[in-house]
Amino acid sequence: MSEALYLRDLWYATGLARDFAPGQMRRHMLLGEPVVVGRMKDGSWFALRDICPHRGVPLSAGKMKDGTVECPYHGWRFRADGVCAAIPSLAPGQDLDPEKIRVRNYPVREQDGLIWIYVAQNPGAPPATSPPKVALDNAKPRWTETQRFLCDIDHAVIGLMDPAHGPYVHAHWWWKKAPRLKEKHYAPLPTGFVMSKHKPSKPVYGVLGDVTTEITFELPSTRFETIEGKLLGKAFKVIGLTVCTPRDADNTDIIQVFYWPAWLFFILPFFWALGRTFIADDRKIVELQRQGLEFNPSLMLIQDSDMPAIWYHRIKKAWAESAEKGAPFVNPVQERVLRWRS
Repeated sequence: MSEALYLRDLWYATGLARDFAPGQMRRHMLLGEPVVVGRMKDGSWFALRDICPHRGVPLSAGKMKDGTVECPYHGWRFRADGVCAAIPSLAPGQDLDPEKIRVRNYPVREQDGLIWIYVAQNPGAPPATSPPKVALDNAKPRWTETQRFLCDIDHAVIGLMDPAHGPYVHAHWWWKKAPRLKEKHYAPLPTGFVMSKHKPSKPVYGVLGDVTTEITFELPSTRFETIEGKLLGKAFKVIGLTVCTPRDADNTDIIQVFYWPAWLFFILPFFWALGRTFIADDRKIVELQRQGLEFNPSLMLIQDSDMPAIWYHRIKKAWAESAEKGAPFVNPVQERVLRWRS
């Protein structure tokens, strides 16, 4: 596995906030590393490297006690900042300061119903940015789906952004369409690119009337689709957020969340009927792809339909090089119109 597979100094979504009750913690793999994520009884969040520095036992196997995480092996306790707060086996007069011992802690934020963890290149460095934010007042998750893809982060991201696979991967009897010519305008973003606002061609959007859609992608794997329109004389936004969370080199979680105003409650059945199926289609194709990748074949990307994938690789490379050299990041994407059939 190449070190460039994972990018640092970025926020990664690791799960849904609603899955954690106060006083609960869970072990997550993130970028190939074990992380214990939890919510204190006061509602505050923490994320620590899930390895006790004493004897290597996962801290997540322990319990939370008085605002700390207690290791199940010898009761060593760690605060949310990673500093050791207590070593029960120490006898009076023994010269060891627990506060000089620590585990790595990660900045963690709850944003729009998701839990985001900042993975810094240099442990302890503060976040340079804030987690991605949904552009909707009082954004509340209305529909969510998480599925595990048996592939690395790159194949997950490229598979989901691929504009030409629809007629084949999603070829259900109730959805199948003959490929036709598409033209979309793209422009750079601070750490990605945008498919500019346009009228969607898929019939399912007709449920919302006359709408436009805009799709953005930014590192490490954050995709927003913003659907705007007017229904019953009332303007609205429906926003889909999709993230690819790399657990390790062979496993990536796809977390998809949709947000809309409460008065659009009647669209929920469409997501229950279609959303899970469409993500499963993409999951099944990367599992099929895995059979070929086992033989380490040479792969190719073509113009124009694979241009989003080409941009993704170029942006990743530019970000990694900027971090290595300590130089400002320069987005290599240039504005252009892409044409393909799908």
